[in-house]
Amino acid sequence: MSHEYRKSPEAVSRLSPEQYRVTQEAGTEPAFDNAYWDNEEPGIYVDIVSGEPLFASVNKYDSGTGWPTFTRPIESENVVEVRESSHAMFGTEVRSAHGDSHVGHVFDDGPPETGGLRYCMNSAALRFIPRDDLEREGYGEYRRIFEHPDGERR
Repeated sequence: MSHEYRKSPEAVSRLSPEQYRVTQEAGTEPAFDNAYWDNEEPGIYVDIVSGEPLFASVNKYDSGTGWPTFTRPIESENVVEVRESSHAMFGTEVRSAHGDSHVGHVFDDGPPETGGLRYCMNSAALRFIPRDDLEREGYGEYRRIFEHPDGERR
């Protein structure tokens, strides 16, 4: 299924002040005081501006940082990593490829068994689509990641 993900003035105008500060001005929301840091529901996380799929709950883990954290993106072509020379302590900036939203940072101190990366994201840059709503929301092709080879749901 082909989707056209993009940033539009209408989408940007619908952002809350916090969503705008995070996505358009590269802000960071408070740790442990954001929508998804402790969300354990199965589903995917998409860019709040463009709707492009970024991360899945099957790759989410509790890093203890207070932000939603993932071991890898759901679609690597939807994630752009930008090296920040002036803010090395913040890791590498992560932006959405089509929406050009600042979504968080990636660090190389994640779980070694899953590749060693820690994608630490801002909830304000994301919209969560529950697994059971994927079809209705137009993300049905991602249901496959919630099925075990034996057909059991994750």
